[in-house]
Amino acid sequence: MFSDWPMEQVEAWVQAVGATEAEIEDLLADGREEVRRWGTWVLEQRERLACEEARMVRLCQKERTLVRQGFRLVAGVDEAGRGPLAGPVVAAAVVFPPGLVVPGVRDSKTLTPARRQLLYDLIRRKALAVGVGVVPSQIIDEQNILQASLMAMRRAVDSLPVVPNYCLVDGNRLPELPCPAEAVVDGDATCFVIAAASIVAKVYRDRLMAELDRQYPGYGLAAHKGYPTRAHLEAIRRLGPSPVHRQTFKGVRDWEAGTAGVAGGSPDLAE
Repeated sequence: MFSDWPMEQVEAWVQAVGATEAEIEDLLADGREEVRRWGTWVLEQRERLACEEARMVRLCQKERTLVRQGFRLVAGVDEAGRGPLAGPVVAAAVVFPPGLVVPGVRDSKTLTPARRQLLYDLIRRKALAVGVGVVPSQIIDEQNILQASLMAMRRAVDSLPVVPNYCLVDGNRLPELPCPAEAVVDGDATCFVIAAASIVAKVYRDRLMAELDRQYPGYGLAAHKGYPTRAHLEAIRRLGPSPVHRQTFKGVRDWEAGTAGVAGGSPDLAE
């Protein structure tokens, strides 16, 4: 089929149309190495698609079971920002129409920033409802990070424009919620709606940290998102804590003792 096609036509056709099994065999049997490479490319793409489809089936298993039990509106809930020294903790709640999936969704920590942004936009467009809850550093200091995280989750669910029938919440603790709920350990890695919520929470918080960086320059909040990187600890030691720093967190409270910045942090924590 492809033997008398110019290379440019083969390339354009394969990328636009794909190929059947017989056509893949023709590509792989072609006398030109470039055409055979396109046959290999099509096979690899097909294998990746099959793997992604199988992964999504596994990822959606829990919510599909709940839908079959009558819980049609299943919300995934997750938070971002428990570990940073500055900024709020943010939670997101996401509800999709039953049966709808967004390929590529996974634990936000495993995604590049660019991929997170792309999936964030897709989730916002395709979800039936998205809610976000934000709890600032002052309340984190007053109540502790666990209670603040649970508060952010409750606020996220309360802000949904629909009332979910069931909530799947990442972690081993549940906030007070207006519907039946289940805590799922490692839920952002094993449950589709929680993974989607983890992406929304992470991107939303990252954007807040970029805004706080403009309000409180010098700390690099947009770069490390408030996590205890070496550069952040050194900035605290040099400038002192800002109003959005968590005063009860080690690394911030150590500032008065002159020890902030001694222990180096990891620049990767911000991701």
